[in-house]
Amino acid sequence: MNEPQNWWTKFLTALQNFGQRLVHLTKRTIQQSRSNTEANQQPTPDDWQFKFNVIMSTIRSLMRFVIALLFVGGGLALGLLLGYFSGLMSQESVPTYASMKRQISDVKQSSELYFANNVKLDNVKSDLLRKQISSSEMSPYLKKAIVATEDSDFYNHNGVVPKSLIRAVLGEVAGASVQTGGSTLTQQLVKMQLLSSETTWKRKATEIMLAMRVNKYFSKDEVLESYLNVATFGRNNAGQNIAGVEEAAQGLFGVSAKDLSLPQAAFIAGLPQSPSVYTPYTQSGAIKDDVSLGMKRKDVVLFRMYRNGDITEKQYQAAKKVDLKNQLQSQGTATEQTVKYGYVYNLLLSRARTILIKQLVQQDGRNFTKVKADDALYTKYYNQADTLLKTKGYRIDSTINRSIYDELQDATTQASSSFGQSYTETAYDTNLKKQVTITEPVQVGSIVLDNTTGKVIAFVGGRDYDESQVNHAFDTLRSPGSTMKPLLVYGPAVENQVINTQTQLADFPRSFNGYKPSDYGQKILNKFVPVETALKFSYNLPAVNLYNYLLNKAKVNPAGYLEKMGITLTSKETSELGIALGGTSQGITVQQDASAFATYANAGTHVDPYVISKITAPDGKVVYQHKEVKTKVYSESTAYIMQHLLKQVVKSGTASALNWRLNFDTNNVWGKTGTNNDNKDIWFVGSTPGITMATWMGYDNFYGNQHVLSDNASAINLSYWSSLANTIHTNQPGLLKLSQSMKKPSGVKSHSVLESTGTKSGKVTVDGSQISLSGNTITALFNDSDADKATEKFAIGGTDKNYKLFYDHLSGISNGYGTTVKVDSKGNVLDSSGKIVTDDEDSDTTD
Repeated sequence: MNEPQNWWTKFLTALQNFGQRLVHLTKRTIQQSRSNTEANQQPTPDDWQFKFNVIMSTIRSLMRFVIALLFVGGGLALGLLLGYFSGLMSQESVPTYASMKRQISDVKQSSELYFANNVKLDNVKSDLLRKQISSSEMSPYLKKAIVATEDSDFYNHNGVVPKSLIRAVLGEVAGASVQTGGSTLTQQLVKMQLLSSETTWKRKATEIMLAMRVNKYFSKDEVLESYLNVATFGRNNAGQNIAGVEEAAQGLFGVSAKDLSLPQAAFIAGLPQSPSVYTPYTQSGAIKDDVSLGMKRKDVVLFRMYRNGDITEKQYQAAKKVDLKNQLQSQGTATEQTVKYGYVYNLLLSRARTILIKQLVQQDGRNFTKVKADDALYTKYYNQADTLLKTKGYRIDSTINRSIYDELQDATTQASSSFGQSYTETAYDTNLKKQVTITEPVQVGSIVLDNTTGKVIAFVGGRDYDESQVNHAFDTLRSPGSTMKPLLVYGPAVENQVINTQTQLADFPRSFNGYKPSDYGQKILNKFVPVETALKFSYNLPAVNLYNYLLNKAKVNPAGYLEKMGITLTSKETSELGIALGGTSQGITVQQDASAFATYANAGTHVDPYVISKITAPDGKVVYQHKEVKTKVYSESTAYIMQHLLKQVVKSGTASALNWRLNFDTNNVWGKTGTNNDNKDIWFVGSTPGITMATWMGYDNFYGNQHVLSDNASAINLSYWSSLANTIHTNQPGLLKLSQSMKKPSGVKSHSVLESTGTKSGKVTVDGSQISLSGNTITALFNDSDADKATEKFAIGGTDKNYKLFYDHLSGISNGYGTTVKVDSKGNVLDSSGKIVTDDEDSDTTD
């Protein structure tokens, strides 16, 4: 756009220079005339004669300069135009005959969606109906009417006419948008079938080039047939948008295109100029009260046919008198379009639309983030991308394996009877503004990711698409519960050498500035526990103590690691210790949780998940190809140690039920359970060397209800996860890669430490007395570090009171160390009678 404007500026500058020269010439002519008069000393009887001679002399000089200016300027403008067009076209790929043939004759212009491995899913649903017919099935009246109305010189030109090019140039240099009115039928066909909807200088140049190429390779009858099959004609009697003359003939008059009468053909031929104005039907399919605009347009078409010699005057007059309104079909009912794979269809369409939106924004030189923040602007690009998908015949290839997807849906249906109670009740619908009867079933969401590539192999969006179109695998945000612990707490702690697998963590009553966490079931162990045990049984207090230590003592930013894995938290969320237990304000998706977990399976590297592998334009050009986005989050040593810790969860921890539920060896299976307060959300995220699969369970509670799952919901979810994993193993066991395992990196060190302290044995001084730390030892895994020497304060989160309890117990005093205590809902410690104990908790004054 800038190039032609720069040339135009130069042209105007040259014109200004010519004007200045003309002014100078006029002054010089007057001076010379006066000098000659004085030199010859010839008297001038009348002053007007002198002025007249001067003016005529000036006009003759002006005319010579104007003619020269037009000649030079016209040549310059033509040269610039041709040069600019050549420059644009030199960068434009020339489509092949086969490509053009496929595109101009293809009436199935809605895009196609594909599963993985070239398995067709469906066409993108469009409210535009089309039906292809041959030229021989079209009324001769109709073909003549279109030519006479839209392009009377159709059979004589070469696809374009000079006035179109001139109009485009003048409109562009004048700063006006390029209009489509007056384009040849060939150009209109090119715009509809071969080009996008943008209106730029380059697009106009491309349009002209393609129109000439189409004219060269295709007969006039082929071009006209294609045009009549794809042009839009307003609405039919069911209120649906229609394209192609067969749909128009059937939808307006209830006849085939070959049987259209002269006035009917003329009416249809007049619609393409402005379908929404001339269509006789409303959006509901009812006939408009006033159809006079369409009828007047029909008369214009008839006159042009008469003027063009296509019909006689008698036919012209007779056709004008026909009352077409009475021939229009009465209101009908639109047929509903069904979608078999609703969750997949909506997901692929949404992701493809977003990709195209980003491309359109980039083409316009805009920033996507800023565009998305502007609702009106984003809506504009959204509609453009949506139109492209519904009318331009793209092909969208996805990563979803249909056979596995189908198997997971079947497994979900079979398991659904055990999910929990469904509630039927009344609620107020704010959209309908009335009370409605609703059913709240337990919903599920699941996703299967390839660890190495990040591709989504399959997913479960919900129990029944017909009942709920909400995709619980990708779109709903839920509290991740304890699945957050290995991602936000333990992983960063291992990476920064804060812990090893046997580091001791405090599990004693404690108040963190009023926040009093407890373990599941409102219990506190009242002792130090090793990392491996704390994670295996998902104890809460150790995780909170470790997170608090990372933030305030180790000065680690755990949220930074989480962000690299695709989960972004607010500063307020990360500052609250409850986040260590998954207490987010907004929640995360099942896809995010699974993708973050897959980082440990992929040796510490996160790979962005994706479902669209590529998008191909109608001409066969790949306009989008997925490129893997990898982010190194953890060292291989950290990934190996975290796999080891999470394997204990399956081996003998909260997910040990998998050992007898899975139909395959669980030695190479690891994962983490997750349960938030009141059993609102239940999770399990599990990995094998090949895949990571996450399952979530809970109630939607869209109407403000507070339904929660039963106490055995975690066991139910593990059973559900197992049924999905068994299904995958039965049908495609190679995806799990169970025979593979991560090799132990050189950075992982094994050291023998005391079970009681997680340190080496030795003597320590406690309250002035020496105590020998010894006893049973255990092998711990370290991230490239050595075991700590024996020390008095060996645990993370321990207070002086905690250590005194430990050492007194070590010396043989029975003091309640290791005796589980109960707390109330506010975290207050209770005695055996249920009364609040006020002196058994520590405040947040020491670490």
